[in-house]
Amino acid sequence: MKRRQFVKKASLAGGAGALLAGCGSGAGEGAAAVQTSPRLNWRLTSSFPRSLDTIYGAAEVLSKRVAELTGGRFNIRVFPAGELVPYNQVLETVQKGTVQMGHSASYYFTGLNPALAFDCTVPFGLNARQYNAWMYHGDGLALTRKMFSDFNIINFPGGNTGVQMGGWFRHQVETLADFRGLKMRIPGFGGQVMAELGVNVQVLAGGEIYPALERGVIDAAEWSGPYDDEKLGFYQIAKNYYYPGWWEPGPGLSFYINKDAWATLPSDYQAALAAASAEASIDMMAAYDAKNPVALAKLTSSEGVVLRPFSNEVMVRSREIAFDLLGAEAAKDPAYKEMYDSYNAWRKASNAWLRTSENTYATFAFNEGG
Repeated sequence: MKRRQFVKKASLAGGAGALLAGCGSGAGEGAAAVQTSPRLNWRLTSSFPRSLDTIYGAAEVLSKRVAELTGGRFNIRVFPAGELVPYNQVLETVQKGTVQMGHSASYYFTGLNPALAFDCTVPFGLNARQYNAWMYHGDGLALTRKMFSDFNIINFPGGNTGVQMGGWFRHQVETLADFRGLKMRIPGFGGQVMAELGVNVQVLAGGEIYPALERGVIDAAEWSGPYDDEKLGFYQIAKNYYYPGWWEPGPGLSFYINKDAWATLPSDYQAALAAASAEASIDMMAAYDAKNPVALAKLTSSEGVVLRPFSNEVMVRSREIAFDLLGAEAAKDPAYKEMYDSYNAWRKASNAWLRTSENTYATFAFNEGG
């Protein structure tokens, strides 16, 4: 039996068992409760195009599972970026209640509140495992929900890409001097660090990057990892593929739910949404871990792509700038400082543990050459 089939059947069986247990001897009362559950049709707007099936697909996984867990009575229709609103208007659209839900990367909206970056990622921050640990077993979810309450939104983790690549460059960038005057598509906090390095930063939606790179409007661009990057075709123009994406070590996506809409949901529908968001998060990370190795092998073996690491000079200076910027923002805003202090303390403690276990193992095992 396939894992997905097993999970589905187990979930449905568990739900049925809970329902029967709740009925006790009065089976008719349980049946009546199911029949009176409301039929709801919600809309979810994504910040991602349908063509990027893995990152966009997390919302489809959520939609499918909510329908299954509620017997088809709660349906969520997913819309890709640009169909209802542009990718960078998802948060405010959910805030206003124009749609009930959104799926996005919160660092797109740091102009509204710089601390929104912590709901997604910051340079040299938490990787995917560390991010999930901080969210579910640290202060992450409580602190980000406190922040999102100002936007009339309740947030749920909605996937992660894992450590991203450093992007596609027309020409090699080996020294700090090579970055000065470079025109690069890079959003969020990473863009701020690049700007300090002298980069002319551009913020473009996924579908706008290729034509900008093709026309020479930009010299370099980053998006995600090999699977998505291959789909977007960047390798056809820029052959230098740099790593790692130090500005996105574990970018977490989020599902946004309008709080007024959330408050109208029966508790079992709320539980279905929470469970479905968790499954969508797990599925996205697993999908990228399955697809990225295949795509990277193809890019380097048959498309002429050259993998290049960022130099130690670039990595060290970028980290210095990143933590200077984080510290400066924390000094200005107590709410930001509360978020940053929690995030940074978690990062340091987790790094000490993973340096002992994961890094030691990975340094040996990943370099065996087989």
